[in-house]
Amino acid sequence: MSMDMTTVGDTGLLDTLQHEVALFARRAEQTRLGGVGQVRNSMDRAAYLLLNRLDKEGPMGVKALAASMGIDSSTVTRQVAPLVDTGLVKRTSHPEDGRAVVLQLSPRGQARLDEVRSSRRQLMAELTHDWEPDEREAFCDLLTRFNTALSSRMTAQGLPGPEAQPAS
Repeated sequence: MSMDMTTVGDTGLLDTLQHEVALFARRAEQTRLGGVGQVRNSMDRAAYLLLNRLDKEGPMGVKALAASMGIDSSTVTRQVAPLVDTGLVKRTSHPEDGRAVVLQLSPRGQARLDEVRSSRRQLMAELTHDWEPDEREAFCDLLTRFNTALSSRMTAQGLPGPEAQPAS
């Protein structure tokens, strides 16, 4: 779906927006927005998103986890393997179908996720310390809206979309 630039607004503003999004993506990747203190950059994005999803939605199979994150099952399987190896995720048999695997956040995984969340929360507080509460809320709302639109666009194009729901 292409749009005539005159229908979406000022091209200068759109140029600035795309440039700022590109800078954000680079800086986020460079720092991984990992947090502060000892746990700074100690968990990669994929692990954080997987652990967060298991925490929010509870135990689930690989296919369900992949679907809820908008990625394919082989990617989830590859990303979960080191989390199982390090004891952050438990792999158990499905109670109704012993052949199926259920992934679950382990107590160690929960503690590690809580630690990383706290560190990342502190970083967000530091980065926005001089913002008014309504500015933080507006930024969060707009960023969520932007991510949702990006995910919807990718889905419409048949591509696996990035996780659109906030990671908290």
